[in-house]
Amino acid sequence: MADEENLPSGWEKRMSRSSGKVYYFNHITNASQWERPVGDGRGEPDKVRCSHLLVKHNQSRRPSSWREQNITRTKEEAIELIQKYIDEIKSGHESFESLASQFSDCSSAKNGGDLGLFARGQMQKPFEDASFNLKVGDMSGPVFTDSGVHIILRTG
Repeated sequence: MADEENLPSGWEKRMSRSSGKVYYFNHITNASQWERPVGDGRGEPDKVRCSHLLVKHNQSRRPSSWREQNITRTKEEAIELIQKYIDEIKSGHESFESLASQFSDCSSAKNGGDLGLFARGQMQKPFEDASFNLKVGDMSGPVFTDSGVHIILRTG
């Protein structure tokens, strides 16, 4: 059906067993809705590509990383570090990729912080919302998740 081909990525048309009405189901996010999806309903892409620099702290859900076995810094210290990295990137003294490679507490550091493409529903909500709200080439301020404090760079 031609209708099917124009649906955004992940969406498929289904028939409700109870009402016999057509509904739409997204197998990526497990969302379902009665109205036909356009983009994702918010005029945003199905997926974005981002890099990030994560600074964990002692309240992170897993206060350990490839850099440090036992992370003891406070949340406040993590925020100070993130702010310092933001300033260094904005001033042009350092590249995002270089800082992420050296200082990110995420294993993505080995790829300069690149997380690749991801859709809604794949990341923690604050991270996802920030990622989808950035324009390509824009960098976030500090973003807080259960993992720690992030700077996010939207790359695609």
